[in-house]
Amino acid sequence: MRYPMKLKPAGEGGFVVTFPDIPEAITQGDDYDSALAMGLDALITSLDFYFADRRPVPLPSRVKRGYSVVELPPSVVAKVLLLNAMLAGEVRPSELAKQLGVTKQEVNRLLDLRHATKIDAVANALRALGKSLELQAV
Repeated sequence: MRYPMKLKPAGEGGFVVTFPDIPEAITQGDDYDSALAMGLDALITSLDFYFADRRPVPLPSRVKRGYSVVELPPSVVAKVLLLNAMLAGEVRPSELAKQLGVTKQEVNRLLDLRHATKIDAVANALRALGKSLELQAV
């Protein structure tokens, strides 16, 4: 998942970073490289709010001219897809836990962006929801 990111020169130097798809994600960096790094951190931090509120995470829109992009790590992408699938199917963590034969706490860890989770566990959860996780190298 590659989210469009707008880098706007700041009056005092550096760049202000915003995301059209995730308006909660706003940050700044002293130079282009730090703005990119801060942008990724702000994006993931903002996604935490969607997870906490159990709101669907908007998927990235097409990248427009003049925008940069930030790519989410695969582990975060998998968790976003899991959250969105759960919300679309109106499946609560406790229901998914029953389907998987695990505790609700284990499902909550699957939905924790900061928790190191094996990709196989997320793939199993998606499979329980009738979905599959497909990866490809391009």
